[in-house]
Amino acid sequence: FRATSSGKMDRPTANETAHSPIPMDCHMHTPLCGHARGMPEQYVRAAGQRGLERITFTCHTPLDLDGFGGPGIRMAPQRLPEYLEHIARAKELGATLNVEVLLGIEAEITPDERALERMDALLANTPFDFILGSLHHQLPSYRDHIAHLGLTQDEAIIRHYFQEVVRGIESGRYHSVAHPDVIRIYGTVEPFHPAGYEPEIREVLRAAKRKGVCLEINTSGLTKGVFELHPQPNILEWVREEGVELTIGSDSHKPESVAQFFPEVAATLKEVGISQLNYFRKGQRHPVPLAPSLEPETEPR
Repeated sequence: FRATSSGKMDRPTANETAHSPIPMDCHMHTPLCGHARGMPEQYVRAAGQRGLERITFTCHTPLDLDGFGGPGIRMAPQRLPEYLEHIARAKELGATLNVEVLLGIEAEITPDERALERMDALLANTPFDFILGSLHHQLPSYRDHIAHLGLTQDEAIIRHYFQEVVRGIESGRYHSVAHPDVIRIYGTVEPFHPAGYEPEIREVLRAAKRKGVCLEINTSGLTKGVFELHPQPNILEWVREEGVELTIGSDSHKPESVAQFFPEVAATLKEVGISQLNYFRKGQRHPVPLAPSLEPETEPR
């Protein structure tokens, strides 16, 4: 998953039927967010077909505030009970397929105190197994924030993004930070190589280590933008050096994407020297050692 000699990325292709050497997928959505398709039961069946032992649904947290997206981005607050019912039914199906289904939410990392107050009330009153934190810099709320600060140069915007991620980690709200280098895509700044911001990124890693917060390996980055893993492989090497724990998620918005690119990522993890991933149940981290041999399966010649 590295750049070609020209510096451009070749778009990889996922094998949507490959058996996954990684036994869990901790980031996926439901149609309630308005931009995903397929009922949760379809995701459960896809997980079973790929040999997963557990999955965690993480629909976007409800927020009825301007700047955080409407029905096409996240469920309305009044639909949260419907989300819980969907996951309960998926859990029942999973039990028949030997796939554990866990309840998660993709919460916002944001400087907006009003949003945090509403989100905290929801998090405190709902028994989520897993809380992902995401700084969606492409949302109008965050772009208004950086404009208010007078940040116009890419370098300043990038540095501020990583500072906000650190603040999110230090808040103690989140079990893991989703797609931690997503600032590299979606147009807020021009794409950049992480090496130019190693001190800022290492501060994110050290904060995560200090607070016991995981970072997420998010394979959806291989389908868009610069077509690289989140976090980019150089950052994964720093993750190993700093001793930060990891979760993994496909960020699936359709059943076919469950465990997308997991066989290839398994080989990358082995190359980097990462031998453990984690999932959360009832807010508690559970480590899962990876099998010694994690190369993708290939067809016999």
